[in-house]
Amino acid sequence: MQTSSGAKLDSGRVALLLLLLGVGWSFWDSPALWPLKLLVVMMHESGHALATLLTGGAVDRITLAANESGSCLSRLPSGMMAQVAVYSAGYLGSALTGAFLLLATFRFRLRRVVLGAACVWLAGMGVLYAGDSFTRAFCMGTALVLGLAAKYLPEGGVDMLNLLLATFTALYVAFDLRSDLWHGAEGSVSDAALLANVTPVPSWAWAAIWSFASLALLGIFGRWALRAAPQKNMGYGPQRLGRMR
Repeated sequence: MQTSSGAKLDSGRVALLLLLLGVGWSFWDSPALWPLKLLVVMMHESGHALATLLTGGAVDRITLAANESGSCLSRLPSGMMAQVAVYSAGYLGSALTGAFLLLATFRFRLRRVVLGAACVWLAGMGVLYAGDSFTRAFCMGTALVLGLAAKYLPEGGVDMLNLLLATFTALYVAFDLRSDLWHGAEGSVSDAALLANVTPVPSWAWAAIWSFASLALLGIFGRWALRAAPQKNMGYGPQRLGRMR
């Protein structure tokens, strides 16, 4: 397979990614996927927390709920641009995480480093910012599972777990943005609604903007990740083989 620029895509990688996307889409409402959904919600809220700290604010607590909702309670700077950055960071954080996981799995072959980093991140969020016992238990329990997977899973199993997390994160971004875009007017306080409160741009427009931006980001990084690895050139130019006289 080739892209329009002539870059070759690894057909095996593409097939595996499409398979996992199809499985995730088909079994989206399965209770078995509930822990993965909560994990992506934690990614989303972590994006808000990081943006808050980078803009000079303070994070009080992060909470997750069994109904797959989450919140990040922060003290934000008063400037509009800082608030726009913080409210947008949930969408952006989820999309960047999915894109990074695709690259880490297919392009950089980081394998256990990714799971180890996820373990440290969740444990840190649980210790520093978990706002209730449910959130803390989820963070610490999931951190333990990912840490054990990083240590004991074979390399093939680690790659599959990383890819599963990547594809599910990408799916969740699409479903999350679709919910804000089509159901944002039903009274729920979404990030798009919060952005609309501090700017003249309506919530549906913010949801549309971040939908296109997130999908474009995932597409660009996904294309890079799915490109076939270049073959190594063992020589340095044309050579004549044989004995010299």
